[in-house]
Amino acid sequence: MLCFSYKELLGSLSIFGSAFCFYLSTAAIRWSHAEVDLSSTFFVFSRFFLGFVLFGSILLFKGRKRIRPRRYDLLLIRAVTNTVAVFCFFKAVEVTTVAEANILNMTYPIFVALFSWIFFKEQQDYIAYLMAILAVCGIVLVMSPGNFGSGWNNLWGLSSGIVASWAIITLNSVRQYNDTDTVLLFVFGVGMVLLYAGFHEDIYIPTHQELFYLMLCGGFGILGQYLLTLGFRFVTAVEGSIISSTRILLAAVLGPYVVGDPAMTWVGWIGAFFIFGANAYLAARKAGRGWGG
Repeated sequence: MLCFSYKELLGSLSIFGSAFCFYLSTAAIRWSHAEVDLSSTFFVFSRFFLGFVLFGSILLFKGRKRIRPRRYDLLLIRAVTNTVAVFCFFKAVEVTTVAEANILNMTYPIFVALFSWIFFKEQQDYIAYLMAILAVCGIVLVMSPGNFGSGWNNLWGLSSGIVASWAIITLNSVRQYNDTDTVLLFVFGVGMVLLYAGFHEDIYIPTHQELFYLMLCGGFGILGQYLLTLGFRFVTAVEGSIISSTRILLAAVLGPYVVGDPAMTWVGWIGAFFIFGANAYLAARKAGRGWGG
């Protein structure tokens, strides 16, 4: 019993740590603004490049010299949607607050549920519909429709959540044909190539100071992915999903202190709690533990 409790605690702390690392990855972008002039595209490219090199090195160290990808169509959709989602997310960090970008990015579980119901005719329940409506209300509140400048920029964050939902839906199909090593290496590699092909003018050999921020952003992102993978070994899917969603609240609380963002208004706080609550319910529903559904 003690051993089980220890592992569960380790898993919970690892997933919470991953949420913190993902937040710090975006905070590094904002920190860089005070000293260097790096585009969000360069940050995205560096994250994929660092992931490809690091993960490829790990595979070689493990003695695996070849991967055998299957269903290139699904792998390509997964890679493209993931790249677009990360690009929109980092762009949102550049043009809005770090809190707003993180909160709107974390709407992806809501869109996964909505698109699954609409296009794949998965089992529906009406309380889940109400949670989706609640989440939409939260999105509107976070986007602050009274401030049209901020509102339009927040479309980057919302787009990251929408596109990320398709990346997650596609991942479910991809994993039926390919192992984790193949999917990750393919996604990192394709994303890196697409970004360089489309934005090569923004990518160059960085100075030492620029390299520091690029590595800081990419390093926190990769560490977050490692902690997330570790944590899900010891907790259930619903527990892990709910803990992951605490990035919504972390971003709202830490913004003024970590990156100097303006404090969220009470309207924004209500919106953040709406989105967090909807995510928590949908995670529980997926695990067959719907609250009253």
